[in-house]
Amino acid sequence: MASAGASHVSIDLGITGPVFTLTTACASATHALGMAFQMVRSGMVSAALAGGHEAPLTWGFLRAWDSIRVVSPTSCRPFSVDRDGMTLGEGAAILALEGLDAALARNAPIYGEIVGFGMSADATHITQPQPSGAARAMRMALADAGAALEEVGYINAHGTGTQANDAVEAAALHETFGSLAPGIPVSSTKGLHGHCMGATGALEALATVIALHTGQLPATAGVTTADPTLQLDILLGKPHAADPSRPVALSNSLAFGGLNAVLALRRYDGPGAGGAGFGGEGTVG
Repeated sequence: MASAGASHVSIDLGITGPVFTLTTACASATHALGMAFQMVRSGMVSAALAGGHEAPLTWGFLRAWDSIRVVSPTSCRPFSVDRDGMTLGEGAAILALEGLDAALARNAPIYGEIVGFGMSADATHITQPQPSGAARAMRMALADAGAALEEVGYINAHGTGTQANDAVEAAALHETFGSLAPGIPVSSTKGLHGHCMGATGALEALATVIALHTGQLPATAGVTTADPTLQLDILLGKPHAADPSRPVALSNSLAFGGLNAVLALRRYDGPGAGGAGFGGEGTVG
């Protein structure tokens, strides 16, 4: 059953509060983190473990993805001028979320904050994404965070490396940010870990948190020349220094079925910042 992982964690750790699994294709983990964030922020729970896991490298799964002609015969190169598809990966990431006051009270290490969450549906097609749906989710996440467009200094893109996805996501970024879009650093970490389906949103949220915490933005692995038609600042080569004056980042998940989920995260600068903080021993599982 899809919820077996959550049940095993609950049993192992003795968690008796809300335990459930969300399944929205490759937006699953981002939806899970967003719902956990809302539950902590509302006071429904005092803390939460949320993320995703997936092990899709099986013969049947690989054949199914190959049948829709989106798997790269070479390597995943998101936003590359010569991109030719995605590659599948396996993985898991779990993040610990709690209210900022609680984290400070127990002197927990805090790596970053979730400050906003947005989700939308394209309501058009199972496998053909629409820029308007992704743009709507990004705007909702920023509005939830109370963040201005000018505060966004990094976007961890869904960036699967397919011709269609990368072009649609680029169009959504331009729709959301307008004239600011070409100046916002963008990268996809799928060139490193592949597309881990239900886990990918958690892995990418984790990468975004680490980027904000360290001030180093990850480059898009395997890409030597970004597609100039996308008109974006695609980070290439080695990690890039973050702009300290722009402390907000977005982590995008744009799933088949037209299901979009976006987290807005902020660099944690000490007591007084808002949001649901990441903290505590075992922050990453």
